[in-house]
This record gives sequence, structure tokens and C-alpha cells, in this order.
Amino acid sequence: MPATLDQLVEKLQKAHGPDLVSVVLYGSAAAGDHNEKFSDYNVLCVLRRIAPPQLGASEAIFRWWREAGNPAPLLLTEDEVRTSTDCFAIEFHDIKESHRILYGADLVAPLTVETCFYRSQVEHDLRAKLLRLRQKASGVLSDKSVLLRLMADSISTFCVLFRHALLLHRVAAPVKKRDVVGRAAERFGIDAAPFRTLLDLREGRGNPKEIEPEPLLAAYLKEIGKVIDAVDRLEKTSQESIS
Repeated sequence: MPATLDQLVEKLQKAHGPDLVSVVLYGSAAAGDHNEKFSDYNVLCVLRRIAPPQLGASEAIFRWWREAGNPAPLLLTEDEVRTSTDCFAIEFHDIKESHRILYGADLVAPLTVETCFYRSQVEHDLRAKLLRLRQKASGVLSDKSVLLRLMADSISTFCVLFRHALLLHRVAAPVKKRDVVGRAAERFGIDAAPFRTLLDLREGRGNPKEIEPEPLLAAYLKEIGKVIDAVDRLEKTSQESIS
């Protein structure tokens, strides 16, 4: 376990004592697709109770964790973990599929993700992220380096959502981003080239000076739209639960 994760667990134990039930690593680091330059550590912290004293005890730890370049840990009670899977189908599906227990009990393994709203959430998140990308791109279109960075920063999120689009279509979905893109190209008929270009850029393999951002953006938006259309065409009915 990386030293920063060891330190986080130690700090949480000291701050919360017996109130600390579990600390769970999830996301790319747990799935084996972590990139030190662009990825961060996603952590779920489960407490017996959450009130102002617990929030106060977490303040300095969460500030330190954010300053290290990571999002603040998700802070949930045991009851919230058990009862929130229907509201956060995508999030708990990801946590359930790829997680590592850093401390305490494994509250994730027994969860059942109710997916009656799964399709709607996947489509909503795809459309919302696409709209956000367009909105941000419209403000930086003349700055090539910023536009490239904007697209490179967004590719990870779209790969996650493409995984869920594949799962909705009953397709075995890989975990690694490049494999997800390849499988999405096979299933949805998208052109994988703009996604591979952005993954190369994200991983420091591509030369930004050789890339024309506007045509790349046009292709990127077009192919994302194809995946959204595929999800939209699915019957808008409840899906089976994923246990």
C-alpha cells in the first residue's frame, strides 16, 4: 500500500478511534489502472456516526489529503452505505466491482446494487459531462494547449461511463481505459482514434505540438454522441439487480 494511503489510515484511526468502521480504496488505483500524473486516490470512509464532532475531527485530515492532490474521502455511515445503492447506482457499482479494504470491515461485498434507475443515470451523466465539456471548450477554443488539457482531463470520466454503457448492453466490460475504448468501438461502432490520441496525451506518450485540437474536439464530441444514442435507445425499463 502506498505510503500516503498508510498515512491516511493512520490519521483516520487516531482521529476517530472506535467510530471508524472501514476505509475503502476504490476507482482506478484499486482496479490497477492508476496513472501517477493524472489519477488520484478515491477513498470511502465509513463511520458509526457523522455529526459536527466527527466532521471537525476530519477537517485537518481532509485538507491534507486534498493538498496531496486527491478528492476528499466520501464520508458515510454504515446505514448510508446499506441504503444508498439505489440512489448512486453507478458509484456503488464501481466501488463494489473494484475496491480494496484498507482498514476494518468489508461493507461493500454484501451490497446489492438496485439498478432500476441505472440506465437513466448513465445517460444523464453522459449527457451532463458532454454539455459541460462543450461549455468549457467554448471558453478556451482559441487556446490550443488549454483545449488539449481540457479534453485529456475529461477522457477518464468518459471511459468510466462507457464501461457502464457496455454493462447496460450486457457486454463484459474491461477495467482499463484503453480496453474500454476498444470494446466500445466494437459494440457501438465508434471511432476509437480520438480517444486513443487523448489517452496517449494523458499518459505523456503524445506530442501536443503535433495535434490539432479543434478537429480532435469535433471527432471526440461526435463519438461520445454515438454512445449516448446507444444508451438512449435501450428500453427505459428497470434492469435486473447486480449482486
